[in-house]
Amino acid sequence: MKKLVSILIAATLLLCLMPLRFSGAVTDDKDHVVIASFYPVFIFAENILSGVDGITLKCLSAPSTGCLHDYQLLAGDMENLSHADAFLICGAGMEGYLDKALEQFPDLYIIDSSADIELLAEKHEHHHHDDSHDEEDHDDEANDHMWLDPLRTIQMVGNIADGLVFRFPEYAEQIIKNTGFYIEKLTLLDAEIDAGLSSLINRDIVTFHEAFPYFADRYGFNIVAVMALEPEEPLSPAAMIELSDEVMSHGCPPLFTEPQYSSKAAEVISRETGAPVFELDPIVTGDYAPDAYEKGMRKNMLTLIEALGECE
Repeated sequence: MKKLVSILIAATLLLCLMPLRFSGAVTDDKDHVVIASFYPVFIFAENILSGVDGITLKCLSAPSTGCLHDYQLLAGDMENLSHADAFLICGAGMEGYLDKALEQFPDLYIIDSSADIELLAEKHEHHHHDDSHDEEDHDDEANDHMWLDPLRTIQMVGNIADGLVFRFPEYAEQIIKNTGFYIEKLTLLDAEIDAGLSSLINRDIVTFHEAFPYFADRYGFNIVAVMALEPEEPLSPAAMIELSDEVMSHGCPPLFTEPQYSSKAAEVISRETGAPVFELDPIVTGDYAPDAYEKGMRKNMLTLIEALGECE
C-alpha cells in the first residue's frame, strides 16, 4: 500500500484527470475476468478498472443482495468463480463462504481489500429477539463495514489496485492512473463530509444495525444503541421496551433505519419515545454508477445534518 501511494502521488501530479467510463460491459472471450464479491467492492473496482480494455469486471452477487453475512454460494456463482482470474473481496469476515470457495478453487487469486486496515470490534450490546437469551457482547468479532469511512475506503482502493497491478502488470499504467484519480475524489469527499458535519453539536445516534461504527469513528458520532443484531429478524416485545428505555435515557436521539430493511422497529420505538426517524444508507445496494458511493455518502451527510440539526 505504501509503495502504491507514492506511485499514485507522482501519477496524480504528472497525469491529467480523465472522466471515468466503464468498458467492461461487453465480455470478450479473451478478456481476463475479475469478480467482485458484492456491491461496494464492485463500485471501487469499477473506478480502478475504468477504460482498461482486456479486463471484464463482474459482481458475484446481485446489486440488491446487501451484506454477505448469510450469503450462500449458488451454482451460478461457482461457475463464475471457476472462470475468474481474480476475486476481489471485502474481507474482515464479510465473505463467510470464502473457505468453501477455496475448497473448490484452491488456486483462486484473492485480493483482500481489508488487508492491513485497522478494524473495529463489534462491541455494542445487542438486544436478542428471543427473551430466553441474555444480552451478549461481541468484542471478539471484527466489524466488516469499513467502507463507510472514506479514509479506510482509500486503503481498500489501494489494496485492490495493488492486487490488480500484481496480477495484471500489463495494465499497471492505466490502473495506477485511475486509482490516483479515484483516491483524489475520495479525499475530497472525506473533506467535504468532515466540514459539513463539523458544526453539529449533538452527536448521539441510534442505528439500525452495526453498519456505522466506522462512520461514527471517523466523524465523531456516538452510537448509543443498536436496534438489531440480525437485521431481518423482528425484535421481541421485551427488546422493544428495553430499547425504548435506553433511547429515553439518552434524551431521545434520532433513530436511523436502513433502506434495505424494514423500519417497523424504529417506528414503534419512535411512537414510544418521541425520537424522530431518519434513514442512513450503508451503501450495500444500488445501481452500478461509478459515483454511487460518493452520492450515497453525501446523502448520509445531509441526512445527519437534518436529523441532528433539529435536536440543537
